[in-house]
Amino acid sequence: MASASILLWLLIAICVSGQTTTINAFVKLECKTDNVGKYGHQSMLNCGIITSKEAKDATVKMVIWKKDGVLLLGFTEPSYNKTPRFSFTESWKKNMNVSLLIANTSVADKGVYTCEVLTDRSGGSTSTNLYVAARYSQPTILSTPVDVSPKSQVTLTCSSEGGYPMGRLGWLFGPTRKEIRSNETEANVTQNGLFHLSSKLNVPPEENASDYTCVVFNATGGEDGNATLLSPKKSPSLGKPKQSTDLVTKIMAPLVVLGALIVGLLLWKRISKGCFQGFRRYRKTEDAEPGNPEEQVTFGSQCEENS
Repeated sequence: MASASILLWLLIAICVSGQTTTINAFVKLECKTDNVGKYGHQSMLNCGIITSKEAKDATVKMVIWKKDGVLLLGFTEPSYNKTPRFSFTESWKKNMNVSLLIANTSVADKGVYTCEVLTDRSGGSTSTNLYVAARYSQPTILSTPVDVSPKSQVTLTCSSEGGYPMGRLGWLFGPTRKEIRSNETEANVTQNGLFHLSSKLNVPPEENASDYTCVVFNATGGEDGNATLLSPKKSPSLGKPKQSTDLVTKIMAPLVVLGALIVGLLLWKRISKGCFQGFRRYRKTEDAEPGNPEEQVTFGSQCEENS
C-alpha cells in the first residue's frame, strides 16, 4: 500500500514537471538559489509561490519536495506524505510560502533539492542548493617531549575536529602572527562525516615553542579558533624561565650557607659554656631520715647553675 502511494506521488510529479517546466505569468515559483545549513541545527530552504493580480485567488493543489529523486515531503489535497525531519515552515495556504524545514541537519543533507507545485491556475518546479557548515573546535597543542633537556628539539602537534567542509591548520610566529612555512594538514573524515585535522611543527632548539600559535581555518578561510603552547609546558632550555630559575638559585645558595654558619656559631657558644637544657641532678632533702636519704630529682639548666 505504501509503495503504491509513493508511486502515485511520483507519477503526479512527473506529469507536473512535463507540463509546466516554465511557469506562466500568472503563477511563479521562486526559490533561493543557495542555502547554508548549520550542522546539528534546523535548516530552511526558502521557496514561495508568487501570483499576479489576476491569479491572487489561486488555490494550491500539490507541493512536492524531492532530493536525488527521493520524495521527502508532499501534499496533495487533502493528504500529506512526509519523512522524518522534513516539514513545511508554516501554513502556506495563507501566504503561499512552501519553504522546506530540515531538523537536525547532517552532512548527508547537503545537495540539490527540487520543489514542485501545482495550483488551479498553473504549476511548475525549480531547484535549490543546500550547503552544510560546521564550526571547528578550539585547537589543542601537545609538545613532544613534554620535558626536554637543553638544546633539544621540540615537536608541536596541533589538532582540531568537528568541522565541515574541510579546513586547514596554520602556524603563526611571534606577536606579529606572521604565518610561517606551509605545513601539511592531515584531514580524516569521522563517522558523522565531519573532519578531524592535525598538523606537526618541529621547533629548533634555539627557538621558544611558546612563540608559535596554531590557527584552524574553515573552508572559507575564516578563523575558527587558535591556541598557543603554555609556557610551563615548554623546555627549560627555550628561554626566559630557565634564566629566572638560575637567578633564584644564585641568590638563595649564599643565604643558605650564611644561615648555616650563624646557627653553627650559636650552638658552639652554648656548648663552650656547658649549657645543656634538661640537665638532671640529684640532691638529698634536709628532712630525710638517717640511713634512708630521700632523693629529689630536679631538672634545670647547668648554665643557670654555673652563672
